[in-house]
Amino acid sequence: MIMLTHLKFGVLFLALGVLLSCDLVSSQWTKRLNHRDVSRRQITVTQPNLCDSGIQYSGYVEVSSNKHLFFWFFESRGNPAQDPLVLWLNGGPGCSSINSLYYEVGPCTVNEGGNGTTRNPNSWTNSASMIFLDQPTNSGYSYGPNVTTTTAAEDDVYAFLQTFFDKFPQYSKLKFHIAGESYGGHYVPVLASNIKTKNSNINLESILIANGLVNPLIQFKSLPDIACNNPPYQPVLDNATCAQMTADFPKCASATQTCYNTKSPQDCINAFSICFSTMIDPLTNAGFDELDIRKKCSNSDCFPGFPDIEKYSNSSAVKTALGVDPLFDFELCNRGINDTFVYSGDCYIPPLLENNVRVLVYAGDADYLCSWLGNDAWTKELDWSGKAGFNNASFTQWITNNGTYAGDVRTFGGLTFLKVFNAAHMVAHDQPEASLDFFSKWILNKPL
Repeated sequence: MIMLTHLKFGVLFLALGVLLSCDLVSSQWTKRLNHRDVSRRQITVTQPNLCDSGIQYSGYVEVSSNKHLFFWFFESRGNPAQDPLVLWLNGGPGCSSINSLYYEVGPCTVNEGGNGTTRNPNSWTNSASMIFLDQPTNSGYSYGPNVTTTTAAEDDVYAFLQTFFDKFPQYSKLKFHIAGESYGGHYVPVLASNIKTKNSNINLESILIANGLVNPLIQFKSLPDIACNNPPYQPVLDNATCAQMTADFPKCASATQTCYNTKSPQDCINAFSICFSTMIDPLTNAGFDELDIRKKCSNSDCFPGFPDIEKYSNSSAVKTALGVDPLFDFELCNRGINDTFVYSGDCYIPPLLENNVRVLVYAGDADYLCSWLGNDAWTKELDWSGKAGFNNASFTQWITNNGTYAGDVRTFGGLTFLKVFNAAHMVAHDQPEASLDFFSKWILNKPL
């Protein structure tokens, strides 16, 4: 059974990773190595009859010698010949995209007890075909030599895409979107940059970042407000504690800036330790969950569905149907990857915007670690030609198709920030109907 702290610390430890910011990237694309010869890569595919009744494929792509990435593809429930294709990447680093498949946006959910699945009526596959990919290697069902940088990981994902489209050319001409959650906020822009840099024939339209922890120097400053001044929720900490956090933030900021400047692992470890103790510990010591301030819980009490997902995913019958070795030991999150990864920053996003790749950043209003205030703040700091216009734009109401006032949205040019009401770190789980509403509008380039 999964230790729930693996997933929680998978999110928490990425704070150390994002302290190692990337080198400055200008609006001009930097040159990358060409992708490996597709003909030399191996792909093994099965057609499972799990989770949903439509066309689906699963299996492995050997992106390089002994590096095997697991994928599970679901064709759109709508019009698969024309609906967009979306690649979903979970964060961690080291967490399986299987979790979001079953817990958030996929076509089924795992039943209590882990004995089967139930159809998800609000799956994003209602509007798009979707690939759920376990990456980097040794995340989820994937395996092979460890990868320790975001750039290397997304080079592998780019290689995967080339092989996938070579095997399934009927999907290669569809409009393509990349979505990711948490540390996926780093994976996604790097992969998108890869696609643009290599002049790929992939029809990249947009990226979606869900509750990303992208720049703690900016984001952590908002944590006292989330804890003590985040209507409609009641304060979860007393005013004195929040005042102390505010007073302590300059220590966190100074250490983080040192890490940014030196990129020294020791400096970044020090920054993580200071920021964690001053900005995160006060909440968790009070018994609240850092991914959902509405929950006063710990370990498996916070997310009781996760052990069921792991149990189901470790079923021999399920693994055989997916083309996975029945003896494979599946974990939702591989902590070892998280501990060794070297990370990049958010500097890939401005060039994407300048090159007409739309960017949607959304966050639930009850998330603490990756709060909506912090995500709103870092989007305002992006250095692109539309910065002033975006920062001067007002929030407007996001009204779903059924007439629900479900959140607030700010948009200008190709950049959109969406605050989702009554949702925490895993927005689509908390607000499934509303999430399908904004997703369907976004991929069709309709206003929210």
